Amino acid sequence: MELRDYLRILHKNWILIVACVLLGVAGASAVSIASTPKYVSTTELYVSVRSGSESATSELAQGTTFARQAVTSYVSIVDSARVLEPVIEELGLGMSVQKLAESISASSPLNTVLIEIEVTDDDPVRAAEIANSVGASFSDIVVNVLEKPEGIDTTSPVKIETVQPAVPATSPASPNVPLQLGLGVLLGLAIGVGAAVLRTVLDTRIHSSHDIELVTDKPMLGGISFDPDARKRPLVVHSDPRSPRAESFRTLRTNLQFVNIDGGPPSFVITSAVPGEGKSTTAANISISLAEMGAKVALVDGDLRLPRVAEYMGIEGGVGLTDVLIGRVPLDDVLQKWGRGQLFVLPSGRVPPNPSELLGSANMARLLSDLTSTFDYVIIDAPPLLLVTDAALLSKLAGGAILVAASGRTKRSEIASAIRALDHVGSKLLGVVVTMLPTKGPDAYGYGTYTYGDTRVEPGAEGPTKAKHGRVRRSLA
Repeated sequence: MELRDYLRILHKNWILIVACVLLGVAGASAVSIASTPKYVSTTELYVSVRSGSESATSELAQGTTFARQAVTSYVSIVDSARVLEPVIEELGLGMSVQKLAESISASSPLNTVLIEIEVTDDDPVRAAEIANSVGASFSDIVVNVLEKPEGIDTTSPVKIETVQPAVPATSPASPNVPLQLGLGVLLGLAIGVGAAVLRTVLDTRIHSSHDIELVTDKPMLGGISFDPDARKRPLVVHSDPRSPRAESFRTLRTNLQFVNIDGGPPSFVITSAVPGEGKSTTAANISISLAEMGAKVALVDGDLRLPRVAEYMGIEGGVGLTDVLIGRVPLDDVLQKWGRGQLFVLPSGRVPPNPSELLGSANMARLLSDLTSTFDYVIIDAPPLLLVTDAALLSKLAGGAILVAASGRTKRSEIASAIRALDHVGSKLLGVVVTMLPTKGPDAYGYGTYTYGDTRVEPGAEGPTKAKHGRVRRSLA
């Protein structure tokens, strides 16, 4: 993936990412609230070696060297039982040596004779008292026990003094609220971005032209934005000609004029991979758009299993294509003119028991030949490719197939299977139309609200009419 792909992922999943960041902050806040505050107090000891009056400088250097070497060993006995037992008895802590040792740490800066004793406790005053008591006990053990020469009146050569006594801390060392909140933000951000990338990788549904390019090299002929009222007003080109969605069908109409540059019959099968992707409304609106520009168009309902065209167009569909194919009625008797333009609709008629045989018959081939010789465009609404073979058979007789795929619903594997179904019968896929595209976000598709010239609506009028001075006047019934 390129940088723009990652930016698109972030744009598309920003709500998920923000939610994860907020959860990270909430978790860090909960941990901070639930954690018991800990206070740290530190005392600093200075270790030296006593020297005589003669050769003071030499003895001082030797003593300093000895002290530096000895400090390393002294650090390891700070939390020993011999040092801590007097502290427990003096302060009345009521805890074991092991428990007290867990709260004590000692260290010595490199190349120094300093020892730092650090004590962590819930009570800042008690932490300071323990640190000072440990320092005093440690000094006594080292000077008067470990480093005391044999003899009653002899003095230990090692001297330990408190340089910095421990004082009660004014603020807790933990929890570090700003640090924990920062870690919560980083953790939530990492989880959110990771989840967004994983979600995108695992999501095999198509969302934009980029997803179509992963499946086929055929062009994306158009994109139709999502309309929640599409079922209530399927013929948006007619009912709301100024809407962005209607304009997208006109753009599709323009692109459709260039897909058949090799000649051949001007007939197109509109199909989809699975049901519910908007193929019937696409076929109807394309037909109306073509008729708007003055073309003579035949809209054929080739879905003999679940016909929708007659319902959408508001015409009688009891007699139609099936009656023509079996020779019951002539074609001219069932073609119904629609609107003021040159749009004629051939409904499906009664649902037959053998749709595939009828659509793949010689009678169907002759019917399409008659239609293409009479009309400028023949648009055929066909069933989904992955359910039945009807669309594949029809597309072989026609000029080619246009595949309709719904954004956020159709999977790439389903589109690939539909294309293979067309290839198996030797049909030609002319392009793909993506429907139900979101109007907001990275996959948004729309044309905005704009008009050309003087656009007005006249009550009672139907279809496009020319206004004076070349302006287009849109009107609807």
